[in-house]
Amino acid sequence: MPADRLLGTLLRSLQTYTDQQDTPRLLSTAASLLTTLTNPLNTTLLAAQLLTAPAIWDRPEGLQTCLQCVGAFHSAAIAVVKHEAEVRENGTPASIPGQVPTAPRLSPEDWVRAVVKGANERSERWKHLLVLGGLLIGLDSSDYEGIYKGLRRTLEEALVKAANLALEGVETGDELGGHCIALVLNHSFGLLSDYERAQLDYDRLLPVLIGSAFFSSEGFQSAYFLGIVDQDVAQVLDGKFGWSSKSTSYHQVERILSRPLVSSMGPLSRLIAHAGENVKDAWLIQMMMEDLAGFARTMTVQWRLNKLSEIESSEEQTLLHEDAVGNTLPKLWRVLKSAMFAIVIVLRGVMGRIIGDAVLAADGVAPVIVTQTLHTLRNLYFVSSRLGSNSFSQYTFTYLTAIDVLTNYSLQADAFLKHIKPVELGQIPQHPLDGCLDLFFLNTAEHFTLVLSPQTNEDLLVAAATPYLAAGGNNRLLPIFEAAHSVMLAVISAPQSAELTAKHLPFYVDALFKVFPTNLSPRQFRLAFKTLLTVTTPPSPISASQPLLPSTLLELLHHSALTASAAPLRADPAFPAPATADVAAPPLSEQAVLVLTLLDVLPSIPVATLEEWLPLAAALVNAVPDAEMREHCQLRFWETLNAGHMDAERSQLCVAWWNSRGGREAVLYGREGGMEVAGEGQGQKRVWLVWSLKEEEEEEEEEEKKKKKKKKKKKNLEVGLLGNTPFR
Repeated sequence: MPADRLLGTLLRSLQTYTDQQDTPRLLSTAASLLTTLTNPLNTTLLAAQLLTAPAIWDRPEGLQTCLQCVGAFHSAAIAVVKHEAEVRENGTPASIPGQVPTAPRLSPEDWVRAVVKGANERSERWKHLLVLGGLLIGLDSSDYEGIYKGLRRTLEEALVKAANLALEGVETGDELGGHCIALVLNHSFGLLSDYERAQLDYDRLLPVLIGSAFFSSEGFQSAYFLGIVDQDVAQVLDGKFGWSSKSTSYHQVERILSRPLVSSMGPLSRLIAHAGENVKDAWLIQMMMEDLAGFARTMTVQWRLNKLSEIESSEEQTLLHEDAVGNTLPKLWRVLKSAMFAIVIVLRGVMGRIIGDAVLAADGVAPVIVTQTLHTLRNLYFVSSRLGSNSFSQYTFTYLTAIDVLTNYSLQADAFLKHIKPVELGQIPQHPLDGCLDLFFLNTAEHFTLVLSPQTNEDLLVAAATPYLAAGGNNRLLPIFEAAHSVMLAVISAPQSAELTAKHLPFYVDALFKVFPTNLSPRQFRLAFKTLLTVTTPPSPISASQPLLPSTLLELLHHSALTASAAPLRADPAFPAPATADVAAPPLSEQAVLVLTLLDVLPSIPVATLEEWLPLAAALVNAVPDAEMREHCQLRFWETLNAGHMDAERSQLCVAWWNSRGGREAVLYGREGGMEVAGEGQGQKRVWLVWSLKEEEEEEEEEEKKKKKKKKKKKNLEVGLLGNTPFR
């Protein structure tokens, strides 16, 4: 069909909406026709009709319709540029004899101008972005975009101007217009130059982006979709709970994932963060923080009302139907993780700005913003804890920066911790979500012990940690157990908590030995005991009133090591090895860990006590029955003495003990069987272990050789001078 007749047919189809019509087919036909029209007036007419056609805009399918329009102009731009490139390379194709010659197509420059003229006053300004965004993306997608740099710069300038004008119009309540602005800028923002980006009206853009992404029907719907999910979660066979993949709520989750804004939430969240960093009115940041905090709070409330929140992640395989485990639940977590990642990226931009913005860093503003940040992260913790909150750097930066700023405001920090304290202090909650929030509280509270009063440390932090310290038998609470011990150590280490330390130290030491190794990792136990020795030795305040505490703790550790189990500890996935762990370390027993703990604290104890405990530590090392574990302890002993952990006075004492007081023999040969037992099956390691001994023997041998050589040379010299034999 000739282009003019096809144009007339298409224009008539665009004038009326029918239930049976196929909008994508109309737009596909329009995209093809745009590239073949030779009259610029017809091109302008068709572009204008696409922005006002009742067949498209009487009942639009939200952003799907907008995205289809952008795709039509994008495809047309690619086709025009590609055709022009073929003409430049191969020339204009010759016409067939007897056929009427066809008019030449428009050049890319003329074609773009003709299409842009279609974005006139008859259509809303936000629809102009569909044309400009589609053309700009099409030029960038082509292999020949470098030829049209001037044209591209013109489109960039026009797109930014159209966006600013459209932002003025959507303030009147045009919801689809705001969503369309967010969609087009999300796909084209990376193509804009730095100069054009700076021309955007970020003060108007930021609220539009936040509303579209988190609160609109094209985004996360204010997190209310979680309440719909609960209606379809029911008990099925064998007492398990199921969430059918045929349910209405599951299809709703699938639709959320397929939405244009949600499916591209990564770049959209970075655009929101960039807008937050560049708004001129700093008070808009506070409004955005309130919106995000409200969204995260709604997420937590809706999740608590969901039956799925009552099931621990470790129990999902046994309590949920296979359809829920394999199909429906992973899709739900994809939505929740997408929302969590987006919010964290936006908060990271706010934290970056608060560092250098004088208005946001003011004493009346900064604590409010960082408190809102921590509240938001707390309400998202049931999602981020499944991934590991330290697994991505954006979260870590946001979390630690907020804490660092809030520690400068002790009153606000005190009020914040009291606001997020456990619901029932002194008790372990039954609901998994409450346990998750307790974990966030403990992990956060340990950073504030230095700025809190001793009364708050005791009434709030110690009270929250106490029920977890001596608890056991529940593997799902193992991360909270470690967090509770970290809080206790942080409280005990605070300089203002000397009286508190003396009061609670006996209970904590008793709990420490009760829970290890069942509910406490070797790493945490060694850290805890080393911290206890540090806070009970001079110059800490408690050492003046309790001078015998270090010796008492060492005696307790020594006695426990002598009676501890020598069987290797079972590896527990809840206690992963730290990133700096020695990969060559063998599986250790409870006894070996206690021995290593004693070696860890040697640099921290007083000199007089150190002189007493060096031979006891050597004997304890040789009491380890397993040769591989014992050798690892011997290596650790040598590292403690030789790797710079001691100060000058302690180092001098250790050198004298090692070389002239039998320390070397006590460590290396203290066990019956001598060298054979100490190095059984580990010949190469034994050579390294006795390096100091062999080095000394080699030096003595070398010195003896030098003496013999010197005597021989003197004798030869004397003989040569007498003339009896030639001198050599």
